[in-house]
Amino acid sequence: MPIYQSFDITDRLIVVTGGTGILGSLYCRRLAEAGARVVIADLDQDRCAHLAKTILNETGSICKGLSVDLANERSVKKWAESILSTFGSVDVLVNNAAAKSPHFFAPLDNFPLDDWNQVMAVNITGIFLAVRELGPSMAAKGRGSIINISSIYGIVGPDQRIYEDSHYEDMGGKINTPLIYSATKGAVIAMTRYLATYWGHKGVRTNTLTPGGVYSGQNDEFKNRYSAKVPLGRMADAEDMIGALIFLASDASSYMNGQNIIIDGGWTAW
Repeated sequence: MPIYQSFDITDRLIVVTGGTGILGSLYCRRLAEAGARVVIADLDQDRCAHLAKTILNETGSICKGLSVDLANERSVKKWAESILSTFGSVDVLVNNAAAKSPHFFAPLDNFPLDDWNQVMAVNITGIFLAVRELGPSMAAKGRGSIINISSIYGIVGPDQRIYEDSHYEDMGGKINTPLIYSATKGAVIAMTRYLATYWGHKGVRTNTLTPGGVYSGQNDEFKNRYSAKVPLGRMADAEDMIGALIFLASDASSYMNGQNIIIDGGWTAW
């Protein structure tokens, strides 16, 4: 078989949580363009359904929007039952969802516990519930790929200096990286290793995809400070993640399990 054919994901059923977000919506669109059947999962059913319809019209691939509250066990169980009753089983699960709480950018000194718990419930408990409900369908058929999305701040601490005079209009103003974000993204990598050893013998592979900072509207001051620390001299574009995503979803990565693909332009190479 020619090597390029191992990257083929035609007709694979791929579930993407956080599927209407900045990265998630692009993941869904590119996976559908590559021939996959895609389930777009996020909180708002109207947004999920609208994006699914748009992608279906653009690509011709089956695309279904199905809302879920990943912090709610009953919601996740109902969501998973709907997916499995409609499609029979899942081939790939992309755990991409990540929460932004009301006081997400509050300083550590007075970061509210309610915000901590809200982010933890989605970023970590949500992955646990999703894999608990959908992973067994992969194990039962002897194959599958779980892709957990982390961040470079799950590997290294943020350089607080790049946030001086930073601003992100879509996020409401001044930004930073809170401890809860680093804590949960580090936990994602640990969960990947656990799942890799738990279901590996059943043919289910679990790996992490770790993006560096993705440009999505941050002000020039932040963009320039961040880019100065990257050997490639720029922030990531969302498109930079797609090759690795398709690789992990396909048979091209059939012997990769428990690993972390870091796409950061060399940020962590210094």
